[in-house]
Amino acid sequence: MNTDQIRELLHAEITVEDKENRDFNAAFASDLMSDALAMIRNSPESTVLITGLCNVQALNTAEMLDIHLIVLVRNKKMNADICQAAQDRGIAVLSTACTMYEACGILYGNGLKGISHGNDLS
Repeated sequence: MNTDQIRELLHAEITVEDKENRDFNAAFASDLMSDALAMIRNSPESTVLITGLCNVQALNTAEMLDIHLIVLVRNKKMNADICQAAQDRGIAVLSTACTMYEACGILYGNGLKGISHGNDLS
């Protein structure tokens, strides 16, 4: 699923554009960036990070994991400085009115799976 398809499905606003319209194979949703760091190990560049966290921690986590798309839920918006930093780092950002649960359900129902179960913390 590519960035444009995700944007359309979630009726999302483009905050930081994905000029490459990348393809994604999985999604991970959390407001705890420590969970993202622990869980996203396999193919992070093809994973979408879905979160309500709209501060620099989400951006730094995405950069550390080589994630190229952050979807902000509940109409959250990053401030202009963080948006500029995302653009400079090549990280696209979308914002949707959906709750995290709704966004995950819509994307899953349209074929975007969650991260591999082999990435659990047990």
